Amino acid sequence: MNTTMLTLMNTAETGKSLAARTKTLRLLKNWTRETLARRAGVSTASLKRFETTGKASLDLILKLAHALSRLDEFSELFQPPAAQSIEELDRRAGKIIRKRGSI
Repeated sequence: MNTTMLTLMNTAETGKSLAARTKTLRLLKNWTRETLARRAGVSTASLKRFETTGKASLDLILKLAHALSRLDEFSELFQPPAAQSIEELDRRAGKIIRKRGSI
């Protein structure tokens, strides 16, 4: 997917896009909402609300991803940026990672 487009989308648009892709995957498997909801362990009403509004809890989205065999795609989220040099790698290796922000 085009990452530039994602950065221009707001949270509501991103949610709706994710919901549309979820629905597409469900339909490609020829599953009804009831089938996906049962396989994911969520209510049909929650799935319908997600597919129509794009709003859902993270737990619901992860359960749907698992049922659709796409949970592994979440492992790439929120990765730190790649190091630009060996020196930066060395700095990161020796640096203590903060547990809290300072601002």
